[in-house]
Amino acid sequence: MISITEKTLQDLEFNTVLEAVSAACVTEPGKEQALSIAPFKDRETLLESLYQTSEYVSSYDNNNALPNHGFEPVNNEIKFLAIEDSYLEAPAFGKIASLSETTNTLIKFLEKFSDYYPTLYKRSAQVEYTKEIVKSIEKVVDKYGEIKDDASPDLQIIRRQMNEVKGRINQSFASALSHYNGLGYLDDIKETVVENRRVLAVLAMYRRKVKGSILGSSKTGSIAYIEPEATLKYSRELNNLEYEEKEEVKHILKTLSSIIRPYVPLLQDYQQFLTDIDVTAGKAKYARRINGLLPKITDEKRLYFRDAYHPILYLNNKRKQETTYPQTIELTQENRIIVISGPNAGGKSITLKTIGLLQLMLQCGLLIPVHERSETFLFDRILTDIGDNQSIENHLSTYSYRLKNMNYFLRKCNDKTLFLIDEFGTGSDPELGGALAETFLEEFYHREAFGIITTHYTNLKMLANELPFATNANMLFDEKSLEPMYKLILGQAGSSFTFEVAQKNGIPYGLINRAKKKIEKGKVRFDKTIATLQKERSKLEKTSQILKEEETKAREESKKMEGINSRIQQKLESYQELYDANQRLIYIGQKLDDISEKYFNNKNKKELIGEFLKMVEIENSKRKKLAPKEKKIKETQQKQIVAEVQEKVEAIRKEKKEKKLKEKPVEKPKAILKIGDRVRMTDGKAVGTLDAIEKNKATVNYGIFTSKVDLESLELVEAVKK
Repeated sequence: MISITEKTLQDLEFNTVLEAVSAACVTEPGKEQALSIAPFKDRETLLESLYQTSEYVSSYDNNNALPNHGFEPVNNEIKFLAIEDSYLEAPAFGKIASLSETTNTLIKFLEKFSDYYPTLYKRSAQVEYTKEIVKSIEKVVDKYGEIKDDASPDLQIIRRQMNEVKGRINQSFASALSHYNGLGYLDDIKETVVENRRVLAVLAMYRRKVKGSILGSSKTGSIAYIEPEATLKYSRELNNLEYEEKEEVKHILKTLSSIIRPYVPLLQDYQQFLTDIDVTAGKAKYARRINGLLPKITDEKRLYFRDAYHPILYLNNKRKQETTYPQTIELTQENRIIVISGPNAGGKSITLKTIGLLQLMLQCGLLIPVHERSETFLFDRILTDIGDNQSIENHLSTYSYRLKNMNYFLRKCNDKTLFLIDEFGTGSDPELGGALAETFLEEFYHREAFGIITTHYTNLKMLANELPFATNANMLFDEKSLEPMYKLILGQAGSSFTFEVAQKNGIPYGLINRAKKKIEKGKVRFDKTIATLQKERSKLEKTSQILKEEETKAREESKKMEGINSRIQQKLESYQELYDANQRLIYIGQKLDDISEKYFNNKNKKELIGEFLKMVEIENSKRKKLAPKEKKIKETQQKQIVAEVQEKVEAIRKEKKEKKLKEKPVEKPKAILKIGDRVRMTDGKAVGTLDAIEKNKATVNYGIFTSKVDLESLELVEAVKK
């Protein structure tokens, strides 16, 4: 049974994700349902939801896009229709027909493309397909939500009579208008409409001379609005017909309501189906924004998120055009707990939240932004202790609140639990709080729970190093600038870089030295060792990156050289062919010139033709006989050209290498230090005077204090003046 508390949802900012999914939905019921997304209780339903979303995402990239699923909610109509002898108005039936038609279209589409969308088709197969609702409504209501004239024979007769009477009203009114206008009884506006009836605008002085019914007057009283007597008779007749029409429409709507009433449960199914599709579409749109996909879900207890992004951070950074760094993390039965340490602002907490939020999203049926080769299993519980935990309502301090939370963890923690704790053990005396935190961690470990914690406590780092199935990890930092590189490294604890960060921020070296003397030497050495290891790891990472860049450059250079080689070869071939063709043309030209000269001297046409034919035959025989030879010559020439070009390329490469070697800076010989020289540490800024040298140790006077250091770690700033 999956159980995830409201606190966990808040800690991981899950509501922000749901708001984004809700905003991507197109219907009001869909938006509401998206906001109430929660972890699935059973594996089968969860997998169906994940597959449905994954299939919907695939619809964006193929030619079989899913049809529209939008609809107007019919909750009120369904409730009203469920009451016996009630009836709906015509526009309500228009909404019901649209709902039914949209559902039918989607059902048929998913049936046709069941190979593309098997899980979505399985969901649609649970809904009954019927055209009866649409057919019944379309007989009575048109596409504008109005009752059709032929909805019943009686209504058709009534409306035909109404049209005839309206025609007579218009005819009689036009006659009266023409008559009284000719007599000059009417105002300039001539006519207007009062209570939906056409009236004459009669000047007040002539109102007694116009026969009809006065329906009103202008504000000033200068105009009386009169319906002509001839029109009155037909207006009464029209009123009677309108009443009959209203009664007939009511009868038709009652009959239609009775026909649709048995379909109320089906209409509820239709609305729920389209709402589910809308939520799936919202999830798919969100997945597209965050590059979400469905990783492999296994029965084996292994969580492996490769190149995992925090979705909220990713979208925020994308909007600001900033880089988001992915993390890769793995938890297995043999590596259940990871303790992340290192300085603040390095990305420890965001790494913790990334893993928690992605696992939570997945167990709620949402696709997650990870590499396609990622995999995970399903946890029964996700327990979190992240952020500011001071409870103002309950008057609890941060530490009291955290202890209360730890008590809950201890009651619920088992081998199917994922726990995430930020700044574990803080809020109390470092020694006592650290000891209690160590005991809690041991308990979680023995219960075989999976978890990630962040801490600055040395004892927790040491415990993670001692426990066989727990691992230390740290966020990589640049060894010179101490800037975070936002990369998680497993297998090594992180230094807090307390003194290094203090020195970087300009705290005097003397004060830092005094601080070091106030704490245990063992702790300083331990932290210093960790810091050194991290620096070495950082150097290796940088070297690896440089080597990769150089390898890429070498490949590019190789491709360029191959291109040049190919172009040179093509040019040489072209020149050779051109030269051969020119030589042949020169030879033929000379022969023609000789034949022309002979003919000029002897005027013998027969000899001319004979010589010409002989020349042509000789040329043709050359073509046939020498074609294979020419081919061989061509191939030999090509080989020679390639060999020459390769030889030149190798010479150029050799020359470049020699040039690079010459350009390498020659290391300066280290100066021999003497007493009185001004010196400083190779990795420091403070300058002092060399007071004494004993073996390999040197005493340096910084003015307010002296320090003993290795002679090798000093460099000369200014030699003593003789």
